Amino acid sequence: MAPQIQPVDGELGEILKNTFTNDFRFGYVTVDGVCLPKYYEKFAEAIENFEVRDDDIWVCSFPKTGTTWTQEMVWCIANDLDFEGGKVVLSERFPFLDFTPLFDYREIAKRVPGHDLPELVVDSVNFIRKLPSPRYIKTHLPFQILPRQIRNGEKKPKIIYVARNPKDTCVSYCHHCKLLEGYRGSFDDFCKLFLADKVNYAPFWKHVLGFWEKRNDENMLFLKYQDMKADLPSVIRKTAEFLGKVLTNEQLTLLTNHLSFASMKANPAVNYEDVIEFNKELKLIDYDGKFMRSGTVDQWKGQMSSEVIKQFDDWINENLKDTGLSL
Repeated sequence: MAPQIQPVDGELGEILKNTFTNDFRFGYVTVDGVCLPKYYEKFAEAIENFEVRDDDIWVCSFPKTGTTWTQEMVWCIANDLDFEGGKVVLSERFPFLDFTPLFDYREIAKRVPGHDLPELVVDSVNFIRKLPSPRYIKTHLPFQILPRQIRNGEKKPKIIYVARNPKDTCVSYCHHCKLLEGYRGSFDDFCKLFLADKVNYAPFWKHVLGFWEKRNDENMLFLKYQDMKADLPSVIRKTAEFLGKVLTNEQLTLLTNHLSFASMKANPAVNYEDVIEFNKELKLIDYDGKFMRSGTVDQWKGQMSSEVIKQFDDWINENLKDTGLSL
């Protein structure tokens, strides 16, 4: 059955329209209840019918929950710590399935005469479809709108999901949207959108719990950002076991150092500085920031008002009740 698509209207629709640049966004819709740019409509069927392979490795997440960190960890483990091969930018080694539906660069490309956009930008779904196995695939799509073959269990790729405290996610996502998605509104407005499930890929809890409910499936590994911060070597070992790999103590130390925040922030293959410069060159953003910004936990404490913190706490308690999940 094709996904049900509805426009986002009302006050929240107006906030979305007025606070995000219209350079690559031309309205928002909900796809089976999931908030996404209107451009997603053109790719909904291709994603629904995407040919999944059993030897695919997917990293799934809500945005700004440790996705890039997890991708680099997974790719390095699966490729036996091939740090030389890892110099290729992560977006090519581990491409983003729903990148093109998220950013409509067609009009933007006209500003750069003679500049042909790569297929990874023009049609990320088709680009990934043609890759040789094993494919490494990133997506922010919630389980409910992943390709049909995953949802119905016809194909069982390895799926690693990473989750993060929603308050830190909201803070990080706001900075990210200013940096890469042209958000020009206030932090308070962003919190309002986040709590109302009107940022891309929301509802947040339906996203997280959709994968949490699958955590015991043999092809699913559920990770938490705070565990990676507290004891990265243990998470690396757990992930390696899931991927059928065994790391020596020396390899574990090498990878732990490679995945440190300082190393990731300085690594041009994963820090997306080229994308930020491209957006600045085209005057899509006027925000001075870094993709790898702080990498800390509890950053919300210095940015959220007591009123907003209470709203988040009530929302968290209501949604996590009786789930067995703690973030």
